[in-house]
Amino acid sequence: MLYLVGLGLGDAKDITVKGLEAVRRCRRVYLEAYTSVLTVGKEALEEFYGKELILADRETVEQEADSILKEADVCDVAFLVVGDPFGATTHSDLVLRAVKLGIPYKVIHNASIMNAVGCCGLQLYNFGETVSIVFWTDTWKPESFFDKIEKNRQNGMHTLCLLGKQQLSQFLSYHILQGRKIYEPPRYMSVSQAAEQLLAIIQNRRLQGAEPEITENTICVGLARVGAPDQKIASGTLYQMSTVELGGPLHSLIVTGTMHPLELEMLKLFSVNSSSFENNAFQRTT
Repeated sequence: MLYLVGLGLGDAKDITVKGLEAVRRCRRVYLEAYTSVLTVGKEALEEFYGKELILADRETVEQEADSILKEADVCDVAFLVVGDPFGATTHSDLVLRAVKLGIPYKVIHNASIMNAVGCCGLQLYNFGETVSIVFWTDTWKPESFFDKIEKNRQNGMHTLCLLGKQQLSQFLSYHILQGRKIYEPPRYMSVSQAAEQLLAIIQNRRLQGAEPEITENTICVGLARVGAPDQKIASGTLYQMSTVELGGPLHSLIVTGTMHPLELEMLKLFSVNSSSFENNAFQRTT
């Protein structure tokens, strides 16, 4: 049996009882180590689960999935994912491979950022398409995510923006490291960096003669380390989001659409500046 087990968003104890029971009876346990992070390290998980964990990076999951599935038809193997197992399409590919090999699988769900963002008070059924905001470079500055945010807002929907993770790689001498790819520590995008990129796009669109649906005064919500004891939430204008400091990763940004009065009242609990928040927020309420 292949078990895909969600770990939730906080620490080792966020795994479900059902998930923990599955992990403890597995012969091999893999920890997916690239789509998200917990607030604790691999060692803390191993101590709590009572199992040695095998780190599975992007290359392992996407190019060497057969090694994960090896002997899973005769023994139990667990694949652990921060959040929920199907927060990334890569894990659907793993399921399809298992089915082709005749290996049964079981999914044990958990909380993910996709539903935990409700902690800010915005109602989940008022969200449109989720987008990813990627790190820009000097030569690559895509704006397609902005178009999706605008479309959501035109339809009165909120947009959850998942913020980029940049994995920098070094290629060292084949003779020294036998051709292996060595990764530097990843860089995670902050709410302020994401807001700065959105503000730059707004300026670009105006230079092109357009008046974007999203402006410096659009109400947004910044979230950091959702589910952890030091979780932070800040609400205010997009411009204010470019100045907030919410600490370590992971961060998410929400661009609001049309708000119900109850949603607005909840966002006021986290406002960076209540006066400017009120002046702008009432423009988009039902």
